Amino acid sequence: MPTGILQSHKKSKLRLRREKTSYGHGDVLTGIKSTTTSSLIPNHPRNEINFCAPRSLAFIQPALGHYRFYKYIDSSGTVTGEYVYVRANTNTNSPVTDVTSTDLRCNVGGLASGSSTSIATVAAGSTVGFQADIGLIHPGPLQVYLGKAPSGQTAATWDGSGANWFKIYAIGADFSAGSLAWPTDSCVRSTTHIGTPAGNYLLRIEHIAVHGASTVGGAQFYISCAQLTITGSGSGNPTKVSIPGVYTGTEPGLLINIYWPPVTNYTLPGPAVWSG
Repeated sequence: MPTGILQSHKKSKLRLRREKTSYGHGDVLTGIKSTTTSSLIPNHPRNEINFCAPRSLAFIQPALGHYRFYKYIDSSGTVTGEYVYVRANTNTNSPVTDVTSTDLRCNVGGLASGSSTSIATVAAGSTVGFQADIGLIHPGPLQVYLGKAPSGQTAATWDGSGANWFKIYAIGADFSAGSLAWPTDSCVRSTTHIGTPAGNYLLRIEHIAVHGASTVGGAQFYISCAQLTITGSGSGNPTKVSIPGVYTGTEPGLLINIYWPPVTNYTLPGPAVWSG
């Protein structure tokens, strides 16, 4: 497990069984039990993620398994309106599965909605985040990236192209309780590194559902981008990647059968978290 901060957070244990429902046959997620566990959070103290509004769900039908990060949480902890600072998509709550598509940046339609989305101003080192419409029902890792808009662009006009993205947080599987557990809470807040240079940014969250990831293209990406202007005097220079281009789809963390044989370790896809 990567080194980092020891922090308590909510996880859930997932089991998948096949069951005949009133509307036919399907995979039904059962036994979703929220448990508080302690694990090493692989990040810098200034990149801390806090989870809030935990969901404990006893029985989830597959139709309810999709979700969207549609509200921005400002530095005071206020949950803002739907798609005020978050770029609206045209994919509703459906995932992106093609890691070579530009939709991987800010979801389907997310590159076209910047001009109609407000930009939040936040000081480097402040804690901001996203609110999802439901808990993160599917098993899989959660990752957060910042993308800096090039000179002459704003958070509203930038299409996310180029090697301008860096990872500020990632949380994968937790094995500390003797079984596989994943993040599930609907509210995610992150603290940008105090060394983040001032400028216009897209704050990108992705939850990667791996319940069907035993074949290439089976991983599901639930993505949103918030528009930020970050202020401060930071001069950090993290290693940057392009999106798409950051994933091939065949990484161990994206091409994995989490049901059999039993998973004993998990490798997060993508670059390392910027340590500042």
